[in-house]
Parts: sequence; structure tokens; C-alpha cells
Amino acid sequence: MNSFGTIFRVTIFGESHGDAIGVVIDGCPPGIAIKTDDFIKDLSRRRSGSRGTTKRQEADLPEILSGIHEGFSTGAPVTIITRNKDRVSSDYDEFRNIPRPGHADFIAKTKYSGFADPRGGGHFSGRITWGLVVAGVIAKKIVVGSEISARLISAGGSSDIESALNEAIEKNDSIGGIIECTVKNPPLAVGEPFFNSTESAISHLVFSIPAIKGIEFGSGFASAAMKGSEHNDPFIDEDGRTATNNAGGINGGITNGNDIYFRVVVKPTSSTGTEQTTYNFSSRKMQTFKVSGRHDTCIALRMPVIVEAAAAIALADLKLIDRGINARSS
Repeated sequence: MNSFGTIFRVTIFGESHGDAIGVVIDGCPPGIAIKTDDFIKDLSRRRSGSRGTTKRQEADLPEILSGIHEGFSTGAPVTIITRNKDRVSSDYDEFRNIPRPGHADFIAKTKYSGFADPRGGGHFSGRITWGLVVAGVIAKKIVVGSEISARLISAGGSSDIESALNEAIEKNDSIGGIIECTVKNPPLAVGEPFFNSTESAISHLVFSIPAIKGIEFGSGFASAAMKGSEHNDPFIDEDGRTATNNAGGINGGITNGNDIYFRVVVKPTSSTGTEQTTYNFSSRKMQTFKVSGRHDTCIALRMPVIVEAAAAIALADLKLIDRGINARSS
């Protein structure tokens, strides 16, 4: 559904062109210092405005409705929203009859018997990730001491991101990318095998981000070509540090204290200015058309902070679960 988490439970809501979007966080421990300004840095990283991103401009300012009093979390559900202002819903009228290839238009209409909001992709829009970033800011306060950072390392199949972006803009097309995320000093020994392992929890959240098509931890798919003797990570001290990190900081689904390291694949933005041929469900004929409206040339440019949030939320929930099971504060 629209919720994730066992103790630190995150629920996102809203539609791209609705009045507001937001997030409810249940299970947030009391006494965490939280103010509106805390969210601005990460929300700014998710916003559009840079070259290759959509021209839709939203202030994205957070509005705290509940769960925070006099600058501290109360233990009650935290509800935070932002208002949608820059909406041009007429851009999406034709997609009722001509669902965009690669988008959720067709399946949303089918699954929800024609009642799904089609404007801007509705609840399937990448705009809904605003709530994940907000929850991620609070989650980072729970896993305080861990440093979570993600960056775009390639776009359009090239490490020269700027050149790949220029070429896509020139051709009026879109490109995807690969995001690398590292968690330094992660909580030690968290993760609940088998179905709530650290990899499972992070992957679950990462795949909830629109346009994600793959994830690998540590040496990932390259490990299939390695020998066991070279893939194993030898211990080098009493703290469990290892000489290599092919495991990506996780053994048996549990964090081993070394850096958590994973990479995420983002597909090309489905809305592209290039002419396409697809099925018109009204005329019942194939039709050539172009997607109008405002869209990202490379949505991956705005995703590193969302991937960070996914990792933070998963680790915060696992840490709170572990603290309850083991009755310890670490």
C-alpha cells in the first residue's frame, strides 16, 4: 500500500496536481529536535530548476500539522505537507485516450476502474517522493552518527554526465543514470533475517521510488564472475573492519559495521519530446504523438537525495526494531 515500516512507519499521500502532498510518520520517538528549516537543504536538492530538469516550479515549503511541539517531536504521528501551486493540468488531457508509453497511465486507469487522478501522473508521479525526503530528514536524526551520501555517477551510459545531458537536450529525448549511495558508520548489527534483512528493507523502499529499475550491494552483479576466495572480505581488526567490502557492509542480512554501499539504476524519463507511435484507445488505432507538458530530461539528476532518504528510513526502522528486541540503546 502507501505505508512502510514496522516501528518508524511512513505513509505518503497526495497527487501531483492535487491541493497538497505530504507524509505521516508514526512511531517517531519523542524528544527529537525538529524545525521547519531542517528540511530545506534536502528538499532543495530534490527540487527542479537546474538544467535538464522540469520547468515546473514549486516552493516545496514544509507545513508541519502535527507531532511536533515547541521544536521537538511529541511521540504522536508527525504530519507534514506542502501545497501544490504550479499546475497545468490541461497538459494531460490527451493521455486519457492515449496512455503514455512507460508511464502508469494505462495501469492506473485499469486498476482503479477509471477513477484514478490522471493529472501529472496523479499518485504515481515522482512528485510524491517529496514525502520520502521529509521522512528521510527525520530518519537521519534517528541514525545520528551515520553519514549517508548519494551521488549520480553516470547518465545516459556515460560518466561524462554533462555531455550526455547536452546530447539528450539537443535530441529532445531523455536519459537515465546510475546513483551510488554510501552509508559511513552505519548502526552495527541491525537487520532482521530473512524477510526484513537490511538489503530487503532498503531495496523495498528504493523500488518505491518511481523510475528505479535495479539495485546492487557491494560488488553486486560483478560477484557472479568472482571466486569465493576473492569475494570474501577478510577481517583486519577486533572491530570487524574488513580489507575489502564486496559484501557492501552487510552479512546475513545484518550490518557488519563497514560502510553500506549500493548502486541504483534509474530508467530514462518516460515523457520524452521525441515522436512516438502508440495505441489510441478512443480511435482504436495506432497514432503518432509527442508528449507535451513540462518534464525532466534526466530525472536521475534529482534522485540522489531521495535514495539517501530511502536508506535512512530503512535503517531508522531497523535500528528501532533492534533496540526493542535487544533492549539496548545502541
